[in-house]
Amino acid sequence: MPIFQRSSITAAAALCAALVLAGCASQGPAHAPLAQLGAGDLGLAPAEAGASDSSATDLLALATPEWWKGLGDPQLDQLIAQALQGSPSLAASNARFEKAAALATASSTATDIHGTLSADATRQRYSANGLVPPPVAGHVYNSSNLQAGLSWSPDFFGKHSADLEAALGQARAARADSAAAANQLAAQVARSYIALARLIAQREVAERTLAQRQALLALSQQRTQAGLDSQVELTQAQAGLPDAGTQIEMLDEQITLARRTIAVLCAQAPDAQQALAPRLSALSVQAVPDTLGANLLGRRPDVVAARWRVEAASRGIDSARADFYPDVNLTAFVGLSALGFDNLFKGSSRQLGVTPALRLPIFEGKRLRAQLRGRQADLDAAIAQYNGTVLDAVKQAGDAIASVQSLERQQKLQADSLAKAERSYDFAVQRYRAGLGSQITVLNSESQLINQRRLAVDLQARELDTRVALMAALGGGWQDDTASVQARDQ
Repeated sequence: MPIFQRSSITAAAALCAALVLAGCASQGPAHAPLAQLGAGDLGLAPAEAGASDSSATDLLALATPEWWKGLGDPQLDQLIAQALQGSPSLAASNARFEKAAALATASSTATDIHGTLSADATRQRYSANGLVPPPVAGHVYNSSNLQAGLSWSPDFFGKHSADLEAALGQARAARADSAAAANQLAAQVARSYIALARLIAQREVAERTLAQRQALLALSQQRTQAGLDSQVELTQAQAGLPDAGTQIEMLDEQITLARRTIAVLCAQAPDAQQALAPRLSALSVQAVPDTLGANLLGRRPDVVAARWRVEAASRGIDSARADFYPDVNLTAFVGLSALGFDNLFKGSSRQLGVTPALRLPIFEGKRLRAQLRGRQADLDAAIAQYNGTVLDAVKQAGDAIASVQSLERQQKLQADSLAKAERSYDFAVQRYRAGLGSQITVLNSESQLINQRRLAVDLQARELDTRVALMAALGGGWQDDTASVQARDQ
C-alpha cells in the first residue's frame, strides 16, 4: 500500500476518533439524589419480618382485593360494583393508563428493525430548457419507482432501553393511579353507605323518643285529669313532642341527601336510591392488630404509583446521560427505478444502497448538561413526592388503627352506660306511675337514655367507618402486577 494512502487512512481514523471523543461531552459534577424513606425511618416493621409476625399476618388477611366484602353486606357489594363499572372519574383514570401503556409500547419499538415499502408512478413533461438533457427534454415520459427499505438504530449506549424503562415506569404508575382511584371510590361508597345507615339508626332512636314522649304525655293527661299533676307537668309533657318531630324531620332531610350522594357515586340518577335503607347491624367488623408492617403499605396504590415514578425518573437520567454519546443509525434500501413503465422490471433498473449514519453531539455539552440537570431535578421531585405519599399513608393507617382501638374501648364503656340508663328510665317511669316520683325525674332519665342511645349509634357507625378508612389506607391489598404492561399490546 502506498505511503500516501496509508497516511490518509491513518489521518481519517484519527479524525474519526477525535470526533467521537469530542462528541462525548463532559456530564458535569455528580449528583446525589434525595434519600428515600425506609421502613425504619417510619417506625414500621420491616417487610421481611411481616411474614412471620402474626399480627402483621392478621392485618394482611384484612387487606383483600375486594376488601369491602369483609363488611358482609351484599347490598353494599352491589353498590360498589356499580360504582366501579360506571364512574366517569374512574373511566378517565383508566384512559390515562391506556395512553401511558400505548406510549410504552411505542418506546419498545425503538431498537426494532423497521421496514418500508414504497411505490410511485409519474407521468411528466420534462422542460426543454431544464436540467434534464435530450432526448428526454421537451417530451412526456412515464417514470416509476418500487423500493423496499430497512432501518435499525442499535442501542450501543443504552438510551433506547432507558427510554423504554422510563415509559414502562410511567405506564405502571398510571395503572397504580387507576387502582388508587378505584380504591378511593370504593371507600367513598362504603363510608357514605355507613353514614346513611347511621342516619337511619338515629331516626329509629328519634322515633322511639317520640313514642316515649307520646306515652309520657298520655300518662300526664291521665294524672292531670285525676288531680295528681298540675297544668305545669302537662305543659312540660306537651312541649317535648314538637322537638322530637323536628329531630325526625331533620334526619329525613339528611337521609335523602345521603341517598342522592350514594346514587351519584354509583353513576346513577340522584333519585335512583330513594329506597336504600342499610342497617348498621348488617355490617360486620374484623379484628385489627396493634402493629403495621411495611409490606402492607408498600402495596398501597398511590405508594406504588409514586415508587414507579421514581423508577421512571431514574431511567430518564440514564437516557439523558446516553445523549452525551454518539448515536448510530443503519439504513439500507433495494428497489427498481425506471423512465418508462416497460423498463421498470428490467434488471438494469435495479438500485440498492447502504447508509450508515453517526451523530456526534459536538459543541452541545452545555445543552446536554442542562437537560441532565433537569432530569436529576425530576428524580428529586419524584423522590420527594414518594416520601410525602409514604408519610401520609403511614399517618392515615396509624390514625385509623389508633381510632379503632380507642373506639373498641369506648364501646365497652358506653354499653355499660346504656344499660344503666335503660334501668334508670324504667325505674323512673314505674315510680311515676305509682305516684312515688315526679315527672321531672322521668324527663331527666329519658334525656340520659336518649343521649346514650344516640351515642351507641354514633360509636357503632364510627367504628365501621374507621375500619373502612383503615382498609382503604392499606390500599385494599392491591397487588403490583404491572410487569407485563408491554405484553398486553403484543
